[in-house]
Amino acid sequence: MRVPMSWLRAMVDLPEDISTEQVAALITEHTADVERIESIGGEVSGPVVVGVVVSADPEPQKNGKTIMWCRVDVGAGLNAEGHPKNSEGAEQGRGIVCGAHNFTVGDHVVVSLPGAVLPGGFEISARRTYGHMSDGMICASDELGTGTDHTGIVVLPPTFEGRALVPGEDARPILGIPEDVLEIDVTPDIGYCMSIRGIAREVAQALGIRFHDPYAESPVEPTDGPVPVRIDSPACSQFITIPVSGLDPAASTPGYIADRITRAGMRPINLAVDVTNYVMIESGQPLHAYDAAKVQGTLVVRKASQGEGLTTLDDTERVLDPDDLVIADDSGAIGLAGVMGGASTEMTAQSRDIILEGAHFDPMTVARAYRRHKLGSEASRRFERGVDPACAHAAAARAAQLLVELGGATAGEPTVVGTVPAMPQTRISCELPGRILGLEVSREQVIEILQASKVEVTAMGDSLTLVPPTWRPDLVDPYDYVEEVGRKIGFSQIEAKLPPLTAGGGLTRAQHDRRAALHAVADAGFVEVISLPFIGDSDLERLQLAAADPRRRTVRLANPLDDTRCYLRTSLLPGLFQAVSRNLSRSQEDVALFEYGTVFLAGEPARAPRPSVAHRPSDEELAEIAAALPDQPRMLAGVLTGNWLPDRWNGPAVPADWTHAVLLAQAAAQAVGVTLERRSDPLAPWHPGRVAALMADGATIGHAGELHPTVCRDFGLPARSCAVELDLDALLAAAPAGGRIVALSSFPVAKEDVALVVDAATAEDQVRQALVDGGGELLESVDLFDVYTGEQVGPGRKSLAFNLRLRAPDRTLKDAEAAQIRDAAVAEATRRFGAELRS
Repeated sequence: MRVPMSWLRAMVDLPEDISTEQVAALITEHTADVERIESIGGEVSGPVVVGVVVSADPEPQKNGKTIMWCRVDVGAGLNAEGHPKNSEGAEQGRGIVCGAHNFTVGDHVVVSLPGAVLPGGFEISARRTYGHMSDGMICASDELGTGTDHTGIVVLPPTFEGRALVPGEDARPILGIPEDVLEIDVTPDIGYCMSIRGIAREVAQALGIRFHDPYAESPVEPTDGPVPVRIDSPACSQFITIPVSGLDPAASTPGYIADRITRAGMRPINLAVDVTNYVMIESGQPLHAYDAAKVQGTLVVRKASQGEGLTTLDDTERVLDPDDLVIADDSGAIGLAGVMGGASTEMTAQSRDIILEGAHFDPMTVARAYRRHKLGSEASRRFERGVDPACAHAAAARAAQLLVELGGATAGEPTVVGTVPAMPQTRISCELPGRILGLEVSREQVIEILQASKVEVTAMGDSLTLVPPTWRPDLVDPYDYVEEVGRKIGFSQIEAKLPPLTAGGGLTRAQHDRRAALHAVADAGFVEVISLPFIGDSDLERLQLAAADPRRRTVRLANPLDDTRCYLRTSLLPGLFQAVSRNLSRSQEDVALFEYGTVFLAGEPARAPRPSVAHRPSDEELAEIAAALPDQPRMLAGVLTGNWLPDRWNGPAVPADWTHAVLLAQAAAQAVGVTLERRSDPLAPWHPGRVAALMADGATIGHAGELHPTVCRDFGLPARSCAVELDLDALLAAAPAGGRIVALSSFPVAKEDVALVVDAATAEDQVRQALVDGGGELLESVDLFDVYTGEQVGPGRKSLAFNLRLRAPDRTLKDAEAAQIRDAAVAEATRRFGAELRS
């Protein structure tokens, strides 16, 4: 919200000696943050004066442009010596070249004389241009920093504050500069501060001074008028129209109105539109003006029909939703209520008869409509925060009065349909604000603050019955009033205190295991990153996912930040690939990254209910909401490129490969007491012959291995990059309660080594599992320590060398027992895979 200080002072009797900075500090202390103070025209210095155009001769140029060679009277004391004199011997004024054509002889203009400095450090000096010595500059609003218009120069009215302008007088007071403008960050709960009226009321209360409210009136009763109106939806509580006829289309917007709405952040258009915007900014009540000649029949406030269309003022054809609230006439929808009017009844430069509308619409209905159509406007931003329902008539009447005064129009009788809804009643204990705020706040102080906020207070002992004013829809429950008391006391007076500590149960088992797994991965040498949870169709295609792959069950975002990534992620890998690519572009080639996060897998389409906010949702409603949500497993993934260990003095570099991808999964699993098994299982985006499924308790929980060459190419990754992704929730579910603790044995271990020759296509993990199954309970561990291929084992064969550790819990194993266990393990591998014991 932009608040010009001159507008604020017009509504509040601010002390003469109070500075803008002090006002900003008060607002920040008691209401909302003032983010910036902008000084309009504050950079203008030197002689900037009123001038009267004595002559203006058009001179066409060779470049096709026509300039105006002007004589401008800037007062006897400032008219330069040596200029031509009139018949009476007086100086005719300074000669100035001007490129604008929106003025005539006799107009009052703003002239920057040599020595003046305009915004941006632009210094004015006499210079020769277009064959003339231009002795100054006639200024446009953007050159003075008072606006953005450069289509013409500023033409001043001939009078100011009831007196005639004098050539040569300082033009800055007439322009209203310098002017300080406050930029206030209005939070959604205090929508009444989206107006000069609301901010003025807050400042007046903070200083204890008088507040002039031009919109203070009692709510009006329903009244029949010349404009027929009907309300067919409870989303509109009151609708008011005032006909205004005979408006002079040529009537211009007064300078003070144009300046104020410009400094408040809007653009002047024409008198009718400017007046409605002016009143909206001042009062907080959005208004709309219809061209009366284009309205057909009765104005009806209703919900849109299925498939109904509307062309809005931005010339966009929109298909309306049945939940949209519209203003309609006999021809159909002519406006999206609280958001934007329709093009069919738009005001034009020829409009003479208009219908002013002031209404009160349901905030949520307006908010959903403008978000649904991506059509935010100044009106919708106010309606969604809550507009004073008692202000609609006063605002419309003030706009009509301004059009009568400024445009020569005649205002008719109002039509009022509907009533102002009653404000909610709340009961609180007078000690509640002090207890919640942690301050000493007396009963009398609470009552005084709330009454100053125009809350109706009925005190009965320590109980207060409260009814807020109509402009405070945010005051609903007891804690809203606690916040109100806290704001009016001052944010700086509220000390930051930690709540008292209560005994806690510590981390849950799932939290402890999750932290242990992530710490283990980081300790193994991986660096954690956090990526945005969005993917697009191109990501799914580059991953080479099959049509039936569950990772294609995407959840589409209603309002994506990037149209190329319009889904919630179904895999962590695309985000990690982007992080790796970004590192590579910065010459960081040795990368080992991991990420922990949620993925979103869409289920069967279901519509979640909208439970009431008045009470806790029922178990059935909660179950329906949960059923409508996508599956959201927590995943753990990692990507490796380059070297795992760099080239160093005591050894060559160690390239990152699939073993390090498996290392990530093993580190996480071991931290929670889970032993992972590996099986060959082709799955995109991995290389079909270089990927393993990671299994826990017989269920597949993830995959690890080398990425497919095409995937590496499409994502800009180095060849033979490796990746791992696993379901961390599934891993933690497989963890034994209390962790897996292996009992220590006091008996020595027996070691046996075996080398088995099998087909080259046989997976090492399958052979290892056969040895485990054949060895029985006394086989403590089986570890692969060598793989050999060559002439000694023959073509298409390989030798797998395993170390077997055997131990009994109650005795020392004899050599014969150890040999028997070894032979049983080898026999099982021979039965399953035709393994031969290599001599």
